[in-house]
Amino acid sequence: MAGLDILQATPKATGTLEVTESAAKAIAKFLKTNDAPEGAGLRVGVRGGGCSGLSYYLDVEATARESDHVIDAYGVKVYVDPKSLLFLQGTTLDYVSGLMESGFKFVNPKAGKACGCGESFSPV
Repeated sequence: MAGLDILQATPKATGTLEVTESAAKAIAKFLKTNDAPEGAGLRVGVRGGGCSGLSYYLDVEATARESDHVIDAYGVKVYVDPKSLLFLQGTTLDYVSGLMESGFKFVNPKAGKACGCGESFSPV
């Protein structure tokens, strides 16, 4: 019975990750440029590390895992595992292109402190 209590105490993610049209276009271009298999998507996640405690990661994934939250944004698939989604709820994944910065940008309301490079954060 103790194991059941632990499972019931595990928090569930109630929000989702928003993907902007600009990010979706960049994902599609990246998948095509890197010869990703038909139907592949982008895995977005959070793992321990970085200068602020947690870091974002992006990776090409052929298919979703059974437990993934799948986001279909402007014709591209984005996969997020349940643990990462806890830290990414309410986050917007954008793609910016400019003189001072270019690349994917996470706008995360759950980030209490972020590093200067924008690739890692500590939760609120």
